[in-house]
Amino acid sequence: MNRLEGHVAWITGAGTGIGRGIALALAREGADVILSSRRREPLEEVAAEVASASRRAEIAPLDVTDREQTGAAVAKAAEQLGSVSILVNNAGVNTPLRTATEMAVEDWDLVVDINLTGAFNCFRAVYEQMKARGEGNVINVASMAGRQVSLLGGAAYCASKHGMVSLTHSINLEAAEFGLRACAILPGEVKTPILKNRPQPVSEKRLSLMLTPEDIADTVVFVLCQPAHVVIPEMWVMPAYQVSAQPLP
Repeated sequence: MNRLEGHVAWITGAGTGIGRGIALALAREGADVILSSRRREPLEEVAAEVASASRRAEIAPLDVTDREQTGAAVAKAAEQLGSVSILVNNAGVNTPLRTATEMAVEDWDLVVDINLTGAFNCFRAVYEQMKARGEGNVINVASMAGRQVSLLGGAAYCASKHGMVSLTHSINLEAAEFGLRACAILPGEVKTPILKNRPQPVSEKRLSLMLTPEDIADTVVFVLCQPAHVVIPEMWVMPAYQVSAQPLP
């Protein structure tokens, strides 16, 4: 439908899973995309799929924890496509050992640096572009762990996702007057590669009932296509079994 034609969207963690699904959905809606993750090869595959939707894609491999590298990479990509009007902070990690009392301190730093500080770094890298345009959308892909603390998510992951939600509200408080809008999307369980880091294996039945990356991509498109005067600060998206009173499958 080309509802996002004329927009340039930067998606982090774009090589696989939710990030890939979002990049393809935004391209189908007419946006050109900047694709980032640490590894180039998956980004090249996504870029080829974007090209098949007749949209432009620039590959910007980077480490979101490196503030200088992040700013330079997106600035270079924007020279080719134009200023960024949509930022999707999707890069995220978790670790197998997750409790505050047992996890390695290095794992705490890794999770918080990528999930939270990385999102901040990317926002700061495009803030001036968005402000100059007089419009901008920031989508922070958080998690229900950003509202519900659990041993399953773990101390660092839950803390980082709570932080992403707070960052989202701060952006709205500070930048709405310049035409910026921010939304934290809080998915329940999604079938993505990050599940391999869970301490306990997930049953095939449960996997079959989880959200898909395409479900989250559709949610992002819905948020982005709201009129300019509409802000959705948070959106929860859950598989049915997570809101049911029945035991988990």
